[in-house]
Amino acid sequence: MIRVQAPAKINLYLHVTGKRDDGYHLLDSLMAFAECGDVIEVEAASDLSLSISGPFAEGLPTGPDNLVMQAAEKIRQFAGGATGARIKLQKNLPVASGIGGGSADAAAVMKALCQLWEVAPAEGDLMALALSLGADVPICLTGKAAFVSGIGEIITPVSDLPTVPMVLVNPGVAVSTPSIFKARQGGFSNPNPFTEISQTTQQLIECVSVRSNDLMAPAIQVASVIGEVIEGLSECNGILLSRMSGSGATCFGLFDTQQDAQQAARSLKSNNPGWWVEQTELFG
Repeated sequence: MIRVQAPAKINLYLHVTGKRDDGYHLLDSLMAFAECGDVIEVEAASDLSLSISGPFAEGLPTGPDNLVMQAAEKIRQFAGGATGARIKLQKNLPVASGIGGGSADAAAVMKALCQLWEVAPAEGDLMALALSLGADVPICLTGKAAFVSGIGEIITPVSDLPTVPMVLVNPGVAVSTPSIFKARQGGFSNPNPFTEISQTTQQLIECVSVRSNDLMAPAIQVASVIGEVIEGLSECNGILLSRMSGSGATCFGLFDTQQDAQQAARSLKSNNPGWWVEQTELFG
């Protein structure tokens, strides 16, 4: 049995910088990862199959419509097509929530199956396979903080982001990325990556605070409860920054101390029993 973590992806900021003729949007984002996430397990089998467990497993397909199975099939083709695997997904993250759950799962199964089947695609080939599955899959495949641009294929790693106490909150609504982009109004933002990487929490907050998530306003138009989540996080003691990740609906709060984050998570859970609240850490 091979076990691979699929950590939640966090967009610390996200600028929409343009749109290609084929409809894909161009982005500028600083992405990092959380300690929490889904889990992929694989073991050898005669056929390729997927089973899903965990708090967010209900209703998820286990056939070819699942991104995990699509990623597995691409790796199987690379490996010659004659092998199988029994794949188990423990789904701990909300679905369609802006923290890369499906993309992280796809990246994790790619890693696991390469190990199981003892195949070693060239890095460029593996990244091309990842990008064909979705814009967030390449960064999830690296699993490390990076500036991401283009449609997700241009990845510039950063190595010295601080570890910061964090709370993730999802109000229990799934929003589709296309609907959020459709609701977006106005022009495009300029790319604005940091000129110097922030090594302390204070430096990171200062740099991220003057940037934004261009999809947060349209997401609140589509699902107003996202605004309630941001407001709830902003009122917590010790909050340094509250923002939506990706196209939503999950929001994150960065906190001064672990104690502040723990207290915020307890309060938010108590006051909003229908919300998913996870106290974790942001790591670079």
